Amino acid sequence: MSDIVFTNVARNFRRDGKEFPALRDINLSVRDKEFLAIVGPSGCGKTTCLRMAAGLEFPTSGTVAVGGVRVTRPGPDRAVVFQQFALFPWKTVAENIGFGLVANGVAAAERARRVADVLKLMNLAGYESAFPHQLSGGMQQRVAIARAYVLDPQVLLMDEPFGALDAQTRVVMQEELVRLARVNPRTVLFITHAVEEAVYLADRVVVMSRRPGTIREIIDVASVRAADSWDRFEKIEDVMDQASFVHLRTHIWRLLREQQAPDDH
Repeated sequence: MSDIVFTNVARNFRRDGKEFPALRDINLSVRDKEFLAIVGPSGCGKTTCLRMAAGLEFPTSGTVAVGGVRVTRPGPDRAVVFQQFALFPWKTVAENIGFGLVANGVAAAERARRVADVLKLMNLAGYESAFPHQLSGGMQQRVAIARAYVLDPQVLLMDEPFGALDAQTRVVMQEELVRLARVNPRTVLFITHAVEEAVYLADRVVVMSRRPGTIREIIDVASVRAADSWDRFEKIEDVMDQASFVHLRTHIWRLLREQQAPDDH
């Protein structure tokens, strides 16, 4: 099992000698092999939730557990994909993907096999010897995701991974992530500002309030997707044309609009 469980989580930060609450009363379970997206106003604590699941930050109170084990540090069961690709410019695509395997002491033959498998999975075969500067933004992000997948983590933690991409490339990557979720499912916690992206990708969408962040509502997308057979469509625009998709998107937008601070208007 690779579920993620937040229990009574609060997170405070100190600034200028004063303590400020960032998150409050977070109780949330990301089920095994579920794709869960979190949306909310800027500064509501979305990324803080992800960083606590990764073991990069820790709750002021409450607990975060992955697979029933309390998170106290980063671990090989979890891989993080950030908005910035963070590829090594002097390494080839294959070397970038295999870097974590080298660090973990994986033997060369096994490393080559796993890199080859993930290159095929991510449609990167043929680019093994390319350097990052020779790739488009979308291709670089494919490499970043491949670098996470090659470690065979139980959990993928994705912090606005498509935020730096242009609109057309972002759509292609969203479709690619849906394909990956079908052929190689993982437990995914996905942070985004884009409502359409959350509804298209996720099984459930968590809508958070403005700071201090709390859970405003959790929307079940998977049941709507199944009832309207969204999976019969290959293209994102065909899914977005469905009345059920429009309804969910509008509902989430209304929840977010209610969270706007007075000076945001």
